[in-house]
Amino acid sequence: MAKIKGRPFAVFDIDGTLIRWQLYHAVADSLVSLGFISHEKFQSIKDARMVWKRRETPDSFRNYELELVELYVDILANITTDQFDKAAQAVFDEYKDQAYAYTRNLIKDLKKQNYLIFAISGSQTEIVSKMASHYGFDGFVGREDERVGNKFSGKSTTPIFAKDKSLKQLVKSHRASYSGSIGAGDSHSDIKMLELVEEPIAFNPERSLFEHAKRSKWKIVIERKNMIYELEAGDGNTYILA
Repeated sequence: MAKIKGRPFAVFDIDGTLIRWQLYHAVADSLVSLGFISHEKFQSIKDARMVWKRRETPDSFRNYELELVELYVDILANITTDQFDKAAQAVFDEYKDQAYAYTRNLIKDLKKQNYLIFAISGSQTEIVSKMASHYGFDGFVGREDERVGNKFSGKSTTPIFAKDKSLKQLVKSHRASYSGSIGAGDSHSDIKMLELVEEPIAFNPERSLFEHAKRSKWKIVIERKNMIYELEAGDGNTYILA
């Protein structure tokens, strides 16, 4: 009996790849605007964000992300789950359709081709699940924060440092095929995930992902304003407009 071949899949990062902003950044901002955490407590992340926005160092964006990941431990210890859910819903309502045209249309096209669509994000599952439902994803992985009653216990798991493991689990659980697989991401944390697929796409990549994509001759796509530039590896260490 011939072995049944699994469906091909495409995997996407969400923050900065599908949605035009970082959702876990937006949730933190929403918690401040709703009055659930103080402006003073949030000052350290605002300072780190300004270092990134001023482009003071090549690693300023990654440092900002790590600062925010650490800050969330303190944030969640001082709010209720109801407060967090309210902030997550507000962010979903605001950002759900603020998507990049390239990745949004790629998802639509691949679904028509019977691809399984996965998402792996460092944002919390409370908002990743909403985005996954909105865009019709077949499976997703996000940050999990343990709840005890109406509080957070302080225990959490995140795929951000091991997206390759999360992808392998999704592929196994959905009996998907790596043949024809596609992936898109924008940051350093997406590299291991993209190394597993046949067609990796560095989308609006930060520097470390760009350098890795260039060495590996991956496709690079830049979406700026109403223009999309697809770059493909040429001879040597060059890229050409596709």
